[in-house]
Amino acid sequence: MIQDNHSLTTEFILIGFSNHPELRTILFLVFLTIYLITMVGNLGLVALIFAESRLHTPMYIFLGNLALMDSCCSSAITPKMLQNFFSKDRIISLYECMAQFYFLCLAETTDCFLLAAMAYDRYVAICNPLQYHTRMSNKLCLQMITGAYIAGNMHPMIQIGFLFRLTFCRFNQINHFFCDVLPLFRLSCIDPYINEMMLFILAGSILTFSITIVIISYLFILFTVFTMKSNKGKGKALSTCASHFLSVSIFYGSLIFMYVGPNSGNEGDKDIPVAVFYTLVIPLLNPFIYSLRNKEVINVTKKIMKKTS
Repeated sequence: MIQDNHSLTTEFILIGFSNHPELRTILFLVFLTIYLITMVGNLGLVALIFAESRLHTPMYIFLGNLALMDSCCSSAITPKMLQNFFSKDRIISLYECMAQFYFLCLAETTDCFLLAAMAYDRYVAICNPLQYHTRMSNKLCLQMITGAYIAGNMHPMIQIGFLFRLTFCRFNQINHFFCDVLPLFRLSCIDPYINEMMLFILAGSILTFSITIVIISYLFILFTVFTMKSNKGKGKALSTCASHFLSVSIFYGSLIFMYVGPNSGNEGDKDIPVAVFYTLVIPLLNPFIYSLRNKEVINVTKKIMKKTS
């Protein structure tokens, strides 16, 4: 009987924003605009860093990979969501669902480790500037990026592996605009306690590890900055960290609220605003947060624009 029910529930209906049909066209245009700007901003930043040799330093290599993962995050969610605005059935298969979650989880997990690596890079640059090129070598940079991608792949693979233990014999309507594990847990006819524990343990461990690296790095940075005698030096040091700290704060805050915070068991309609923020808004903001506050990126962009014109 369970097997029959499971075979009948291999497709799900993404409810998404269907509760507001009068806003369908407006929401479609808004999210389409966000997606296009996100892709142009992030992929443009990747191309800029790749093309300009002056930007082939650990800080910008980390930033380029962060922009690449932000593009992956947005592309995993937005195309299907845009299609569903004008789709009659809004159906997504179980395997499409898992693929969507895989790429989202890959991007978010990799981002966690990349942001931690960027914090360590800023720590070395400010606290040990004379040893920067030896302590933050290209080899170490490559190892950090490789480790981030390996961990980014392992986390969703483990979560998807545990999803296969569930059978879905309840309603097949997902009260969300994409396939996340939390809405799937609510549809399972098997107690998802083990899955919830694995999600809490793995996501909590990744967040705890990466946030600890960020906090320790910034404590050393602040201590070093406050011991500087030059106000100009203090301002320059803080300005190099401001963009990263802002990005870290909004990224980790939304993930904690969504997956490991006290509200992580909310119903889909309560999850949606937070999910929109960390899947669509943060990838949109990141290239502007880093680019508009970075003189080197601005100067290289102006240089390329002058050449093309």
